[in-house]
Amino acid sequence: YSSDAVTGATVYVPVYSHIYQRNAQRTFNLTATLSIRNTDLSSPIMLTKVYYYDSLGNLVQKYLEAPKEINPLSSISYVVEEDDLRGGVGANFLVIWEAKNSVAQPIIESVMISAAQSQGISFVSEGRVIQSLESDSLSNKN
Repeated sequence: YSSDAVTGATVYVPVYSHIYQRNAQRTFNLTATLSIRNTDLSSPIMLTKVYYYDSLGNLVQKYLEAPKEINPLSSISYVVEEDDLRGGVGANFLVIWEAKNSVAQPIIESVMISAAQSQGISFVSEGRVIQSLESDSLSNKN
């Protein structure tokens, strides 16, 4: 594996339930999809937490009742519906995942989209690792 292979991470993913349009009083509501893609060719990863926070850092929703395995080259998604404005413009997901062995980093991103009359908007926010569980650190703990 390359030097960026890890055995787990906490990933921060920016999400926008709405954005401002023309001024702070006019907003455009968005549907947000959190996409988690296991890019490893042979090993599954285990999602342990998928938390949705609002602009003030308050927990809005837990999207995962129990750990969920994602098979190699497969993906899972979670949706924040267009009329769900609880998150606000500064919302985010925290995704925590683990693997038994070093694996390729999964792709974790959010896709925001909306269309009204003849106007449409869509964009992607990439997740950023804020804490890694490196495979070498496991052997140092023994």
